[in-house]
Amino acid sequence: MPSQTPPPAITVLSPAKLNLFLHITGRGTDGYHRIQTAFQLLDWGDTMQFKPNNSSQVTLSIQDLGIPHDENLIMRAARLLQAAATKQVIAAGVDIIVDKRIPAGGGLGGGSSNAATTLLVLNHLWGLNLGTAKLLSMAAKLGADVPVFVGGQSAWAEGIGEILTPLELPELWFLIIKPDCHVSTAKIFSSEQLTRDSSPIKLAAFFEGDSRNDCQAIVRSLYPEVDNSLKWLEKFGEAKLTGTGACVFASFGTRAEADAAMRQLPEKWTGFVARGLNKSPVLAALE
Repeated sequence: MPSQTPPPAITVLSPAKLNLFLHITGRGTDGYHRIQTAFQLLDWGDTMQFKPNNSSQVTLSIQDLGIPHDENLIMRAARLLQAAATKQVIAAGVDIIVDKRIPAGGGLGGGSSNAATTLLVLNHLWGLNLGTAKLLSMAAKLGADVPVFVGGQSAWAEGIGEILTPLELPELWFLIIKPDCHVSTAKIFSSEQLTRDSSPIKLAAFFEGDSRNDCQAIVRSLYPEVDNSLKWLEKFGEAKLTGTGACVFASFGTRAEADAAMRQLPEKWTGFVARGLNKSPVLAALE
């Protein structure tokens, strides 16, 4: 009996994110820091293509990121789905091809977004029909930033980042700069100078501007390139670090304003302009 023709390939934008603020409110006995943050999704990111095949195998084609394929979050996400589908006959496999644009170590959530995109797309392609709650549970096993991308909406986040409340944010334009350095998240979160007792705030306080990034001062002191890029960006408005960096950003009301600032960017840094989104392009593509 001839094998069934695989469904057509799906190509989606795996979006980057910004942390509009980041408060560290404590540290649990599990060693994980407790946070408050607002995740802003962007209309810019990596392109991921999923090409179904009948081999029962998952293959990954991606630029060399210094991570063995088996340890890549994309492959780990695919294996979680395969394990969840053991009671079904899955003859299908998939070839995943990634065009990376989101820089590693930038605080833009590239690996987390790719993992979440894999969960969402393969759940659809393989007809597993797993609900959002199940996918969010899988996402939390992969990393603290993965659930927000599975939820697919800009969100207020608490806990270790997994307690999510969808947010409707102004869809502003952002200039995002990647300084020529790689910030170690582990180094920042293990620093004795890190504030770990910020008082929790309410949504109203965030919308009134009463927030900050608790990691920003430490990152500035340890990484001069981040400090220099923040100083340059402050010419155009409030400059902020996303996550633990190294990327920094400022917001603009129009694309023209963001583009005008981008044209003045010193050649030693790379940057891009993106618009904030409230809904992930992955969800839109799968509807």
